[in-house]
Amino acid sequence: MESFTLGLMRGEGAPLYRQLYRHIVEEIASGGLAAGEKLPSKRRLAADLRVSVSTVETAYQMLVAEGYIAARAKSGFTVCRIEKLDAPVRPAPAAPPEPPAKRWAYDFGTGSVDTALFPFKTWARIQRETVTAHPELLNHGSRQGDASLRAAIAKYLHAYRGVVCAPEQIVVGAGIEYLVGLLARLFCASTFAVENPGYPRTAQVLRNNGVRTVFVPVDGDGMTLDALQAGGAQLAYVTPSHQFPTGATMPIARRTELLRWAGAAPGRYVVEDDYDSEFRYDTRPIPSLQGLDQAGRVIYVSTFSKSMAPSMRIGYMVLPVPVLEMYRAEYGVYSSTVSRFEQQTLCRFMEEGHFARHLNRLRSACRARRDALLEALYAAFGRDGVAVRGSHTGLHLLAAVHNGMTERELVEAAARAGVHVNGLSAYYMEHPEDCPPATVVLGYSDMDERALRAAVDALRCAWGARPSE
Repeated sequence: MESFTLGLMRGEGAPLYRQLYRHIVEEIASGGLAAGEKLPSKRRLAADLRVSVSTVETAYQMLVAEGYIAARAKSGFTVCRIEKLDAPVRPAPAAPPEPPAKRWAYDFGTGSVDTALFPFKTWARIQRETVTAHPELLNHGSRQGDASLRAAIAKYLHAYRGVVCAPEQIVVGAGIEYLVGLLARLFCASTFAVENPGYPRTAQVLRNNGVRTVFVPVDGDGMTLDALQAGGAQLAYVTPSHQFPTGATMPIARRTELLRWAGAAPGRYVVEDDYDSEFRYDTRPIPSLQGLDQAGRVIYVSTFSKSMAPSMRIGYMVLPVPVLEMYRAEYGVYSSTVSRFEQQTLCRFMEEGHFARHLNRLRSACRARRDALLEALYAAFGRDGVAVRGSHTGLHLLAAVHNGMTERELVEAAARAGVHVNGLSAYYMEHPEDCPPATVVLGYSDMDERALRAAVDALRCAWGARPSE
């Protein structure tokens, strides 16, 4: 090749070596440089372009690494033979900016916790001691999660949730979504039954992993068994201790029927999501469904998102032995997705009794917030103006407002007042026409009593209600 020149834009912003690399790629793609054609020497091209030899050297080495050109001993650089590209290589277009998060004066969402309740001092001390005293945690640990943490979780589950398991049956992972994704791939040929209404993200995770899902209606006792049987599913994903979002608690008769359904055919399992069972205010906690299971048909999943913090991303599942064997065959080589420093900090937090004390304080605070919300709602709308469901447990409740407004009007009026509420119909994946009218979901864990009263006052103004006399 007798000459090779291009105009480099020194004010363009891209480095000169990248401009040169991009130009040569485009020439090869368009046929301007043919296979076997020799490129100028580094020194000659640097002199022609009035750039440093290192600029040309960097561009050439990038082209060699990607296979566009080849370096020949004593022969310089030649163009490789490449199948014709559909179009010249261009920089990728800029991605659209992420939409900004909406800022609310008051947020009745269900996905956050009040950071003021987190035990910062105790957690920071244990974490600091763990980091400085245990450098071995920089290396890989058990692939199912550190054995000591799994033992602490098993002890807690047995004492407080009636779960019967060995630490070896527990798998620790980075949140419920990750663990449910693993289950979906383990049972990829099966159909999952999902509660309707229910937690939309669960169905989305299952579908994203290629699993067929059917939606089964719930009543005041949880997932309905006749519809489950008719749906033809092999796995039923349920929230029996506190159905989300209706707040229903599955009674013993329905639990027994569900376990009988699981045991009636090979390959059937119940996935028990026990996401916020620690928060029960008016009666003692209901034992887990897993603790009633005698046939090994319940897969128990839970998380520390509600009891500690959502960003901690520590969830766990308890697998029946046959499912554990399937898991180890498929995922036994996977490393744990949770930092060992966080695992060991949580382990000590539990072993030293801090977790139990933290739960007691958290439960007391959330009960006070529940009570403040109920008092504010009845004061604002009267007992004839609002009907509350699901307030006995968990971190949210349902409020049916009887002021003549539709659910959509309630949500939109609240938003104009700077208050975020979700309508109950948002949790119906099928048959939204079955949703009770004018009902909203009010999460209360992220606001203290004063903020809750102010938020309800804002709703009173937005919804045109008046305090009861």
